[in-house]
Amino acid sequence: MNISNLKTALITGGASGIGLAIAKKFVQNNIRSIIIGRDEKKLKKACCSLGELAGCVKCDVSELDSLPGIIDTIVQTYGRIDILVNNAGVHLKKPLLEVTDEEYQRVILTNQVAVFSLSREVARIMVAEKKGSIINISSMASQYGIPLVIAYTASKSAVEGMTRAMAVELSPLGIRVNCIAPGFIHSDMSSRALSNDPERKRKVYGRTPIGRLGTANEVADAALFFATESSSYITGVILPVDGGNSIGF
Repeated sequence: MNISNLKTALITGGASGIGLAIAKKFVQNNIRSIIIGRDEKKLKKACCSLGELAGCVKCDVSELDSLPGIIDTIVQTYGRIDILVNNAGVHLKKPLLEVTDEEYQRVILTNQVAVFSLSREVARIMVAEKKGSIINISSMASQYGIPLVIAYTASKSAVEGMTRAMAVELSPLGIRVNCIAPGFIHSDMSSRALSNDPERKRKVYGRTPIGRLGTANEVADAALFFATESSSYITGVILPVDGGNSIGF
């Protein structure tokens, strides 16, 4: 296999959870995957688990000034970036009246501003090639009001708006831009949270028509769809991967 001819994907927050699942899915489909994250030890362990088609770069996406240099380094090392998955994000669960300006701004910086800055830098590379796919990861929190996550909700709602605006500007240049909005996805953290809150668990399952939590692999399937020619005529779409939760009653 000539690795240099393979498509190359850059996945933020790729060392765990949904980001790692997407990287695994891409590698399984012969897409070279470069994962970036803040925890170098965790990053290297994840990279090793992915095999020869993976690479990793330590990066905190909230350090905006560093992003152009990191993208240049990745292009010099791997030759190309065909796919960008903006998955990295931070969460804050706190009553609105207790959220400080600094806390709010920190969430917005990582979840929204960094998505813009990184997409802009990668789009410059893609424009030169006249092709590319940018995939943003939003959340069910952008679909309706959820208490205690005001900053997270605002950031993900902005990501969905940016997805549409980016698609309108970049698609004529050959770059498709789409977004995935995961619902309740199974993880150790979500399982513990629901087990400790029977009422919340009843509400989650009760309004999810498919009747179960989703998996990170199911989100990765959607990312693979947007990354490949299977979605060649699709851009500016917000795709809920939520078992119907956003339309449940």
